[in-house]
Amino acid sequence: MNSPQARFAPSLDSLDPVLRKKFAQVTQIFAEMEQVLVAYSGGVDSTLVAKLAWDQLGERALAVTAASPSLLPEDLEEAIEQAQVIGIRHEIVETHELEDPNYAANPINRCYFCKRELHDTLRPLAQSRGYDYVVDGLNADDLSDYRPGVQAAVERGVRSPLAEVGIRKLEVRQLSRQLGLPWWDKPAQPCLSSRFPYGEEITAEKLRRVGAAERYLRSLGWRQVRVRSEKDTARIELPPQQIHEFIQKTDLEALVKAFQAAGYLYVSLDLEGYQSGKLNRVLNSV
Repeated sequence: MNSPQARFAPSLDSLDPVLRKKFAQVTQIFAEMEQVLVAYSGGVDSTLVAKLAWDQLGERALAVTAASPSLLPEDLEEAIEQAQVIGIRHEIVETHELEDPNYAANPINRCYFCKRELHDTLRPLAQSRGYDYVVDGLNADDLSDYRPGVQAAVERGVRSPLAEVGIRKLEVRQLSRQLGLPWWDKPAQPCLSSRFPYGEEITAEKLRRVGAAERYLRSLGWRQVRVRSEKDTARIELPPQQIHEFIQKTDLEALVKAFQAAGYLYVSLDLEGYQSGKLNRVLNSV
């Protein structure tokens, strides 16, 4: 096996000195852990963590992805491909959050029950393989958002190296690009359960329906897109600057037919455009 130094030789001279310092701190964290299991979704954050773990620890790092109905199959395939590019060992486990009525009821702290299921699956796996640490891709910006899943991770001793040293989302992308990761600008892709308003029950069929709708939009070339699902209505969200182009270029009749074939009765376009965490606005009005 190559030494970490042989695998890891990027030039970070062009980075801001503050970010170079954070990078040195986060790599030191991994070196001190000695062996680690990465909760790896395939998103840009956890993929950077997997890359850093591999560069420092080699075969003493393991990336594990949880497969469930809330993860699009193509997102799982991307996670597999990215792990292969990095070189890190990668395994897939199944999680069963939909079987938890606390999760399926979709309360405002749904993510707590999701992360509880995830880490109650990963922790025993880590212990059985001799890994003292489980780490995730939480970054410093996530700490200022409403993320009840963080509590579940903390309760189970999960560490968040990026957040620990103050690496923010933009810096995650900067480091990923500098390290030569081709998916450094990959759009955020939270689980499909985040498409439903709090209080609407989540089922496997609803996840399939919203997944099919987003898959159709992706097939048209729209990378950063959300389909917000509320009962029989689908509401499409795109970056504000792309709305006009979307209306001009899209065969709207074909789109409506595709969405109706997926199971929706009504299709709408959010004229405000995509904003991360938009569904959390209801929390501020209570």
